[in-house]
Amino acid sequence: MGWLFLKVLFVGVTFLGCLYPLVDFCCSGDTRGQKPNFVIILADDMGWGDLGANWAETKDTANLDEMAAEGMRFVDFHAAASTCSPSRASLLTGRLGLRNGVTHNFAVTSVGGLPLNETTLAEVLRQAGYVTGMIGKWHLGHHGSYHPNFRGFDYYFGIPYSHDMGCTDTPGYNHPPCPACPRGDGDGPSRTHERDCYTDVALPLYENLNIVKQPVNLSSLAQKYAEKATQFIQHASASGRPFLLYVALAHMHVPLSGTRLSADRRGRRPYGAALREMDRLVGQIKDKVDRTARENTFLWFTGDNGPWAQKCELAGSVGPFTGSWQTHQGGSAAKQTTWEGGHRVPALAYWPGTVPINVTSTALLSVLDIFPTVVALAGASLPQDRHFDGLDASSVLFGWSQTGHRVSGGGVRPSPALQGLGLLLLIRGHLCAKRTVLGTCMPAAPPDLV
Repeated sequence: MGWLFLKVLFVGVTFLGCLYPLVDFCCSGDTRGQKPNFVIILADDMGWGDLGANWAETKDTANLDEMAAEGMRFVDFHAAASTCSPSRASLLTGRLGLRNGVTHNFAVTSVGGLPLNETTLAEVLRQAGYVTGMIGKWHLGHHGSYHPNFRGFDYYFGIPYSHDMGCTDTPGYNHPPCPACPRGDGDGPSRTHERDCYTDVALPLYENLNIVKQPVNLSSLAQKYAEKATQFIQHASASGRPFLLYVALAHMHVPLSGTRLSADRRGRRPYGAALREMDRLVGQIKDKVDRTARENTFLWFTGDNGPWAQKCELAGSVGPFTGSWQTHQGGSAAKQTTWEGGHRVPALAYWPGTVPINVTSTALLSVLDIFPTVVALAGASLPQDRHFDGLDASSVLFGWSQTGHRVSGGGVRPSPALQGLGLLLLIRGHLCAKRTVLGTCMPAAPPDLV
């Protein structure tokens, strides 16, 4: 009954617009300096080769490259799935989709989400005294108790699913090109459009439980995210409590923002401009961390899966992981596949004074490892009633080890966690086979599948 009362009270203060002040000023305790803060930034559809520190051909990630020079870069880091919802569910639970129940993407019409019996990283840290916030794309259920505010996050600002799963007035760059939202003047039936274009439901922007804008202006969304993220860091730091901030970017998923993006004479066209915009956003968050809680904040940057190859020049780079055999057969080696480019993602760790600088780690690690690592660093405890597929990577982060997930049998048989990862990706690959066999730049699958 006590929890039910608190949830009802939470909903009430949110609708009154009072939630953020409560987050700002509550419980100025004695935890300052005792527990580290965590900022986890997840890029969407970013290729391994989109990070300049990974791939010399990329010149658009100055801030991320600086972070790599000031921290640790992981070159053998993998997403837990090669599509959005399963990857995000694994990040927040430390469990593969076959365990947490999320094996496909949720859609605009989905009424469910990440199963309610799953415990999120935010819930564990909030119980340990952390103030928790999320900025960006949720994509783990947007109705009722599946909403981020009921999954451990004190504060939420963002969109409920991918930004190609609803129409906007600023549709940006995409393949195929998509029209803006219908005007709804009542002059005729709803428009007809390509199956890959957005639905006629305008994409909403949430602040906690309230829709604050619909449709979203995609051209200003990156700056909004930067503003809200830096505000959260400032307010949480001032409260004296340790904090967790999870930032799930819209970049580099299509549609790419149309405003301020134009053909680049040096060659990368809209994608390069969007990559630079994302890099500036990450730089703003890092700068805020440096100014407010530099020595006590661990910043972890990674991606949810590889680039969406079917989008052609609007997709990112897999670097050397081209899957030549697969592409020669008319398929893709990127997002939606079990090939290396689909799940090997860029990853950086930054924590001045704790994570050694300018180190390249070859340890085999995964998004699944974020949950147990953060929980261990926070001095919290993993839930005892479930199996976790990740490992505590603290020894790698601190420079004590180059060993992540181990292999056995002379390097032939992967660990059980990675076997599960491979199985899940294999399942996704079979589901995607018919969509990729005709060529890497065929029209993409409907939003509810990708």
